[in-house]
Amino acid sequence: MSNEHAITPEPAPAPSHASRIHGCLLGGALGDSLGYAVEFDDISTIRAKFGPDGLREFAALDGGSHFSDDTQLTLYTVDGLLEALEWANSGVAADTNACLWLAYLRWLATQGVPVPEAAPFQPPRWIDSHAVLKHRRAPGNACLSGLATGEMGTFFRPVNPDSKGCGTVMRSAPFGLIPYIAPADVYKLSADAASLTHGHPAARQSAGIFSLVIHALLAGHGLRPAAEYALGHLDTVQLRKDERVDPDLISRLEAALRLGAAGALLDPEDLVRELGEGWVAEEALAVALYAVLATEPDPSAAGGHPEEHFRAAIAVAVNHSGDSDSTASIAGNILGTFYGEGCLPAQWLERLEAPEVIRGMASRLAAVTGA
Repeated sequence: MSNEHAITPEPAPAPSHASRIHGCLLGGALGDSLGYAVEFDDISTIRAKFGPDGLREFAALDGGSHFSDDTQLTLYTVDGLLEALEWANSGVAADTNACLWLAYLRWLATQGVPVPEAAPFQPPRWIDSHAVLKHRRAPGNACLSGLATGEMGTFFRPVNPDSKGCGTVMRSAPFGLIPYIAPADVYKLSADAASLTHGHPAARQSAGIFSLVIHALLAGHGLRPAAEYALGHLDTVQLRKDERVDPDLISRLEAALRLGAAGALLDPEDLVRELGEGWVAEEALAVALYAVLATEPDPSAAGGHPEEHFRAAIAVAVNHSGDSDSTASIAGNILGTFYGEGCLPAQWLERLEAPEVIRGMASRLAAVTGA
């Protein structure tokens, strides 16, 4: 049969801004929740529990799974940004980093850690009314200790100056979801907020680069172009006079891009050997980027449904000997932003803890940004 009159399928319409916001927050929570079930297990233990392919479905978890501090802090990042945007929309300038600091202090109080007496009091907001956000879900030590100082860390005087844990990068997707601001401002917002808890350049720079990936996806870039775009901005971002771009960050991200284009998936053991376990910021971002890029469907091949891509990428990001919830959370943020809500498996969403809280924060962010 001749293909002379064959109809070329129309490309899928781009997701709306609101769909990308919901996809980002829900996708991150899904990855976080699946990964949290095996966060402290090595790959041998994961295989022993779930079979040679590891954990790939919520149905394999008899008791279900909760989301972790990754999703909690991501939602509190949204709330800090919401407050700053609400002030701006009413014509009043606000210190965005101060709004974020106050939001994180309210999160700190939910973790059973006394808020320092010297810290400013802030009335509770909508996010604080939900019991699910008051559970302690293995929060990072630097996040707790940095906030417990009562000192608002800054870009030029961060707290925990030697800490580069992934607690910065895993909460930083929301900075990329604010439209109509320059890339340099996206990076600065993210790096400034990272300085509230982590001072090592790799922690702050990884957070900023991750936010730029999300920002590029929001603007319609493809997955690899968004990653390359963000990495390219490291040459132009504002750094302190006493620092340079962290060489480990560069090497990890370049390896993720290279390996993600290789055409064959790494074994979990090789993934950790090449990119790290994900406990520190640059490794968590590298593993997540690799998971997303290595499972990206060939655009010239048939199939390649967004949901299949989401499932495949999350499986790579979860099944390794490392910080499975953070790497999968970041991967979920990326793909949810790229595809919108349409990539999220319905069966997984049915298992997701407190989706109404996540959707509530996403709807508020979409409304205040005009989406």
